[in-house]
Amino acid sequence: MRQIDRRVRFLRKFLPEVKVVDYSPEQDGKVFFGAWVEIENEAGEVKTFRIVGPEEIYGDAKDYISIDSPMARALLKKEVDDDVEVNTPLGVKTWFINKIEYPGANN
Repeated sequence: MRQIDRRVRFLRKFLPEVKVVDYSPEQDGKVFFGAWVEIENEAGEVKTFRIVGPEEIYGDAKDYISIDSPMARALLKKEVDDDVEVNTPLGVKTWFINKIEYPGANN
């Protein structure tokens, strides 16, 4: 119950400051906030996820990553067919961008 109360207090303070980020044509073809991105590594492992704010990741949202994550930071402003190097605890990993989509855009 205490955790629920804490979350409710946080949301009451947070919600008045929330801003909806709509799709903009300037984003077309590049990775920015709100993008769905499909990436692939050299081993053929494919991952698809959406870049969102840290407050939007809750429950079992395994297909969302925080804009503050190393992966999202490495992907920002990149385009389809770009290689991206991501620093991880296991070393630098290279990913290839296959697809970028935005909800509400005419893809």
